[in-house]
Amino acid sequence: MRTLLLAAAGAAALSLGMSVQADAADIKIGMPMILSGPGALFGEPTLKGAQMFVDEINAKGGVLGRKLQLISKDSKGNADEAVRVAREMILKDEVDFIVGTFTGAEGPAVSPIAKENKIVFVAPVSKPDALTAPKNLHPYLFRTATTTTIEGRSAAELIAKLPVKRVATISPDYAYGQEVTAAFVAHLKKIKPEMEIVDQQWPKLGEADYTPFINAQLAKQPEAVFSSLWGGHFVTFIKQATPLGYFKRINNNFVAGGEAGSIESAKAIGDDYPLGIWGNSYDVFNWEDGPAAHKDFIERLKKFTGAEQPSSWPSVGYIAMQVLVEGIRKANSTKSDDVAKALLGITVDTPIGKQIISPKNHSANRGQFWGKMVKDPRYSFAVMEKPVYVDPTPFLD
Repeated sequence: MRTLLLAAAGAAALSLGMSVQADAADIKIGMPMILSGPGALFGEPTLKGAQMFVDEINAKGGVLGRKLQLISKDSKGNADEAVRVAREMILKDEVDFIVGTFTGAEGPAVSPIAKENKIVFVAPVSKPDALTAPKNLHPYLFRTATTTTIEGRSAAELIAKLPVKRVATISPDYAYGQEVTAAFVAHLKKIKPEMEIVDQQWPKLGEADYTPFINAQLAKQPEAVFSSLWGGHFVTFIKQATPLGYFKRINNNFVAGGEAGSIESAKAIGDDYPLGIWGNSYDVFNWEDGPAAHKDFIERLKKFTGAEQPSSWPSVGYIAMQVLVEGIRKANSTKSDDVAKALLGITVDTPIGKQIISPKNHSANRGQFWGKMVKDPRYSFAVMEKPVYVDPTPFLD
């Protein structure tokens, strides 16, 4: 009798044009993310934020009556490895969407795989403008990260306000470092042409010894420096630069992109953090002027992670997942073709405010927090003093 009832139920479902198994199946989302090496300092909390969103949505019943399943694999910060795991997720794990990659090399490498397989790919971290340049843009590619242009121009605005004339840069020699530094230099020349770029250092990504670069830069006697070193690379640089008197020589006129103001970087550097420099971050737990939605997000994040001062990177994974799911809801479908169309021009209420996916370049209007790094007696690590979320609108072409 039980067999007959199940067969009858299956036949009824098929007569309505649906599958019992398909309705119960999870919506699978693959997340290639750097989970080892220096970049794991940022990659692991990004994954944690994505998982937090998945858990919250599933607790409310999922999306379109289906639960979300997040499948993550270590991209190792390597473009070839990111491509390999993305293919594996699509072909073996049969994921419905890809949300992930980290470095400026990984995103552009995985994008063609998404195009080839006609699967929506949301890049939550990869900043290079080249990722969504007209020649590389395709219907399935979207970005919720900020861009190298926005970050570089934001940093230039800060240095332009300093009473200096001689400026230098130090950035990792790959797509992100090259593009963000070029944007910084071009914007600085535009808004403060009297400032002179006296030196540019280009250590390779993952450099272990920054001493030659530090000494070479100090020999040019800059009065201010822009850096886009990030994660464990920034930590290593700081620990080698401070004993050489690097920051004293430039009077702490150091503007650090690459999320150098994030809680991850600050905790990793500890008492060696050079107070008085400027840093940026995707999120901050001490945004006192922030909206109620952000305060609520921080409280939930505290509970999810068990940290009283939660990490700055979970919001990156969280918002990327949030945007994708809103696209699924709007499309009322999990087919990538439908979701891709729904994402164009979509507006999503996120913990940091409204994010809009541009129909022109498929990128969100994502800015970052900037602030002077200080020692607050309430915390055991450096934090931003009065962090400000910089609206990227003036920097959008």
